[in-house]
Amino acid sequence: MPILLDFCCCEGGAARGYADAGWTVIGVDAKPQPRYPFAFIQMPFDKIDRRLIAMADALHGSPPCQFGTELNNDKSRHLNLIPAMRKLFISSGKPYVIENVRAVAAAHLINPVSLTGTMFGNHMITSTGQRFDLLRERGFETNWGLTAPVDYGVHYPIANVFGGHLRARSGEYRTGGNTGKTMDFPGEDKPALARQLMGMPWATMGGMSEAVPPSYCRYIGTQLLEKIQ
Repeated sequence: MPILLDFCCCEGGAARGYADAGWTVIGVDAKPQPRYPFAFIQMPFDKIDRRLIAMADALHGSPPCQFGTELNNDKSRHLNLIPAMRKLFISSGKPYVIENVRAVAAAHLINPVSLTGTMFGNHMITSTGQRFDLLRERGFETNWGLTAPVDYGVHYPIANVFGGHLRARSGEYRTGGNTGKTMDFPGEDKPALARQLMGMPWATMGGMSEAVPPSYCRYIGTQLLEKIQ
């Protein structure tokens, strides 16, 4: 099986998707990640042994978004690691993916392709039978021509996991304008709902807040395999 290095891997949402698509995944993160579901190396991405990169068939990176996310009011305390990661990835000569949240992708990624949970059917059902879909728009820069699937749009209320919380909004959240009433599911098992929504049954609320849903990288990993074979 081809090998993919998963940099800034957190709890392994992207990794699960790549593994489902047929990749052997090795995670790399500066912080301990005891819930990471595959082989793991604790190390800053820029300190990784270049021999490990040489043995890999592809690279994925999800550098921290806090320097530019819409949800962080104190961006000055955080560094933009995207240029350094891109330089490392390009120098490797490997096919690569760099991912980030919508605002950061638009400003700092090169020709990012946007993916959303509605493209892959990510959703959850509450104890009262109400359905909420996942939007969670993320941008993906590649050097091999990723294409997006058809987006059938938003047809149910939207829920998301961020800041360690599960939240929902009765209207659409896509272009920076928030519509509808916000709710946080009183009386529900919120971690269980969040895991259902994200497709990450092993993860914590904090881990899911920073994660790429596996469905996104299952799709990317399948397309990437076709490119390298």
